[in-house]
Amino acid sequence: MKVGVHKIAMASPADTSQLAALIDAGTLDPSEIVAVIGKTEGNGGANDFTRGFATQSFQLLLAERLGVPLNEVAQRVCFVWSGGTEGVLSPHATVFTREETQSGDSNGEPRLALGVTTTRDLLPEEVGTATQVELVATAVREAMAQAGITDAGHVHYVQVKGPLLTPALIADADKRGKTLVTRDANGSKPYARGATALGVAVALGEVSSDQIDDAVIARRMDLFSSVASTSAGGELKNCEVLLFGNSPAATSDFTIRHGILHDVVDADAIRALLDDTATAAGPSGSEAVAAVFAKADASPNGRIRGWRTTMLSDADINYERHARAALGAVITSIIGNPAIFVSGGTEHQCAPGEMPIAAIMRV
Repeated sequence: MKVGVHKIAMASPADTSQLAALIDAGTLDPSEIVAVIGKTEGNGGANDFTRGFATQSFQLLLAERLGVPLNEVAQRVCFVWSGGTEGVLSPHATVFTREETQSGDSNGEPRLALGVTTTRDLLPEEVGTATQVELVATAVREAMAQAGITDAGHVHYVQVKGPLLTPALIADADKRGKTLVTRDANGSKPYARGATALGVAVALGEVSSDQIDDAVIARRMDLFSSVASTSAGGELKNCEVLLFGNSPAATSDFTIRHGILHDVVDADAIRALLDDTATAAGPSGSEAVAAVFAKADASPNGRIRGWRTTMLSDADINYERHARAALGAVITSIIGNPAIFVSGGTEHQCAPGEMPIAAIMRV
C-alpha cells in the first residue's frame, strides 16, 4: 500500500480548482482518491452548510473527471469536513490517495497506511447511544484490517465523522414515538462525538465493551481513546471512519505519530511530537510536516495555566470557536503553516482537559 497526501488551499467551500489542477497535471490520479479531510469557513454548528456544500463541490469535480455518476463518487470517497476557521486557520483540504503496491523502498520500515470504512445509516434514536458505539467499533476493526495493521499500538489517528440530530431527524423520531438522547440539535454534538470516540476506544482495546451503555456517553469522561478525533454534522447519516497508522508493509513516502496536548497552548507537546516524528521519518524541521490534525477544547475548569478564561462563559462566542482559534495560532507559530485541521469538542477523546494531536511527516 502506498498512501499519497496532497494539501490544497480553498478560496471558498466551492473551490476545487487546486485539486483540478493536480489531476490535470497528472500529479494525482483521481481514481486513487479515497478520502478528503478539510476545514471550511462555516460556524461548525448544526446549521453549518459549508460542509455539505464542499462535499458536493468535490463530488461534482470527481464525477466529471472520473466519468461516473455522482452517487458512485459518494460510495468510493469519504469526505470529512470540520467547520470553523477562526483566527489564523486557513480553509483547505487534504486529499488522500491509496495505491496497492507489491514492493517499495521502505526496507521494512513502518510507513503510513490508511483504512477507510463506513457504518450503515443511523436512525435518529441511535445517535449518541451504545448502538453507535458498537457500529463504529466494528467499522474501526474493518479499517484496521484494511490498512494491514495488526497491532493497535501502531494506530495513531482515527478520524470519524458521524451524524448529529437535526430538527428534521428529531421530527422523524417524534412521528415514530422514539426517544432521543436530546432534543437540542447543537446539544446532540457531545453525544454524537462521544459515542464515535468510544467506538474507537472499544475497537482498539482502550475501553472494554462491557463498560459501555447509554448512560456513560458524554458523562463518564474517564473512558476515552487517545487517538480518536471525532466530529458530527448534519450532512451525513452514517459514520465515516478513516484510520491512519504505520505498517512495515506500506511503501508510502510518509509516516505518522500522535501526541497529547495538556491544554490549547501546549507548544512543548507540539514540538516534542514534531521532533519525534521527524526523527522517525528522516527529515527535520517544519518543511517535513505534511499535515497536522488536532482537537481543541476549553479546559473543564475554565482556566489556562491557573488563570481564568471566559471560554465557557462567553454567551456570544461558543467555546469551541475560542479553542480552535487559540490552538490554531499556537500550531501555526511552530510549523509556519495555517492550513491545519483543528476540530472542536473532545468528548471521550483523551482524558478531560487533554486533546489528541497527530502529524503526518514526509520521509
